[in-house]
Amino acid sequence: MITRKSRHEISLMRSAGCIVAEALYEMKSAVKPGVSTAELDKIAYNIIRNNHAIPTFKGYHGFPASICASINEQVVHGIPSNDILLKEGDIISLDVGATFKGFVGDSAITVPVGIVEPELLKLMEVTEQALYDAIKKMIVNNNLSEASGAIEDCANQHGLGIVTTYGGHGVGHSMHEDPFVFNYRTGMPGPVLKSGMTIAIEPMFNIGTGDVHTLEDEWTVVTNDNKPSAHFEHTVLVADDGPVILTLAK
Repeated sequence: MITRKSRHEISLMRSAGCIVAEALYEMKSAVKPGVSTAELDKIAYNIIRNNHAIPTFKGYHGFPASICASINEQVVHGIPSNDILLKEGDIISLDVGATFKGFVGDSAITVPVGIVEPELLKLMEVTEQALYDAIKKMIVNNNLSEASGAIEDCANQHGLGIVTTYGGHGVGHSMHEDPFVFNYRTGMPGPVLKSGMTIAIEPMFNIGTGDVHTLEDEWTVVTNDNKPSAHFEHTVLVADDGPVILTLAK
């Protein structure tokens, strides 16, 4: 069932989203060669807790950290560690959620570590563009599939692989709610968007194949061909006057 949020609930989600945006900003600012992914996790944890919120990811189905930190060929759900140090030329997906007074904000970015290859810059740029192309389709009475189609079109235009195993999702009272958001056309129209729906849009594109698998840690998802992947995400409100991104800084 897809829930529609009240004005008060949306206000709380906006507060959660602001906390998430602050955490992402501070983590991005700290990204450089030699920094461990555990250090980035600590930054996010402290920001979330200092804002009287709860790290949504920590303990979720047993996940051990406050963020997902996924480097290069890792697509999503990378586990932070003191032993994983960023290197010049890496790219890293930083995914974080915060729960504020019972409501969730969820967002992700992919950022370069130092100077990276032009191919990786393009991968990140196109994946982020797909996110915003999809957000433009989050309009009352549109079918959700229009957002999915916008993501697929962006990947195809630039010859990138689409991760089809994972996608966006409803968000609010919990991190994962209905509906699931495909990052490609399924041939079905999907639900009709209504005012008050809150949905996380999150394209994941790969330089190579879209095929992925999960490592033995039962969390980290990697590309089958070991080529790099990028991931961007925002929590979006469907509103009468157009889509509103809830995971932005104040």
